[in-house]
Amino acid sequence: MSRVVVLDYGSGNLRSAERALAAAGADVTVTADLAAAADADGLVVPGVGAFAACMAGIEALGAGPVIAERVAAGRPVLGICVGMQVLFEHGEEHGIVTKGLGLLPGGVTRLPARRLPHMGWNTVHPPAGSVLFAGLPEGSRFYFVHSYAVADAAGLAAAGALVTTAHHEAEFVAAVERGPLSAAQFHPEKSADTGAVLLRNWLTTLPAGG
Repeated sequence: MSRVVVLDYGSGNLRSAERALAAAGADVTVTADLAAAADADGLVVPGVGAFAACMAGIEALGAGPVIAERVAAGRPVLGICVGMQVLFEHGEEHGIVTKGLGLLPGGVTRLPARRLPHMGWNTVHPPAGSVLFAGLPEGSRFYFVHSYAVADAAGLAAAGALVTTAHHEAEFVAAVERGPLSAAQFHPEKSADTGAVLLRNWLTTLPAGG
């Protein structure tokens, strides 16, 4: 059974993520302990709310280097919602740009949509070769709650990532897979059966094999 840490830095759906990962077959701990985060088979970085607030929490905990070192060492990390967004170089909210962790190229901006937040179920379009979406049929739906996203899917793909897109009045990045780093803009822990499949797929990438 894979040992998974859900990083508690003061933001995120910690308990729902914990329950969903446990149901998917992981041995899950929710903790702010950086040694545990470094040592786990898989690390989940959750996040809800504002990009700047999430980055402030990560910086206050000193978690940025641990996340970066895991990725550099090829050890799996999964970012969820704003936990995905902070993996990028920067986020812009209300005209203020906040530096991100810089583990993925690009930035997070407000969705160019009249209806915000984008909240509810939406289909996604994964690329060939995706591990996260393996076994899921075309038209599978996931649960989103956000007003900001990464728009440059082509730039991410050019940087060697497998990019899954979705559409809410415009295309945006719904998920990313690059080496040990995986991320989802939606909430797999709130996405019922499709989310459970995605989490089980992620667990298969962990050293203990899920």
